Amino acid sequence: MNIMKTNKGSMTNIFRTQKDNRAILVRLTVGLIFLTEGMQKYLFPELLGTGRFSTIGFGNPAFWAYFTATFEIICGALILIGLITRIASVPLIIIMITAFISTKLPILIHKGIWPWAHEYRTDFAMTLLLLYILIYGSGNWSVDSKIYEARKP
Repeated sequence: MNIMKTNKGSMTNIFRTQKDNRAILVRLTVGLIFLTEGMQKYLFPELLGTGRFSTIGFGNPAFWAYFTATFEIICGALILIGLITRIASVPLIIIMITAFISTKLPILIHKGIWPWAHEYRTDFAMTLLLLYILIYGSGNWSVDSKIYEARKP
């Protein structure tokens, strides 16, 4: 088996996407929310960055706040333009799982289902939208789609 052929096939699968225009709405939502949330961690560190990470109990909160913010900005921008969206969705899914464990699960345990459902609604929606991107790709109006068409086997 030729390794270059296998490698090209794997790379092509990363860019493969559904040939429809619906994903643009998902990408705009996810991309803009993560991009702006990441920027706010830099703009308002005491409220949303280092201060927030310290409040929820992270060791070395400055590192984790800026680390998370950087991934939110980069991956949010990649999803927004539709470039390597499947890969870009993975760190954001990890961020959402971490947010659930560190901030939402304690609400469920200590306050019950209804306060938790209220607090978790946005995180839940964002996680499902990220899973949509991971499964279906970036759609027809994306850089991924153009790359896939150019590399199609």
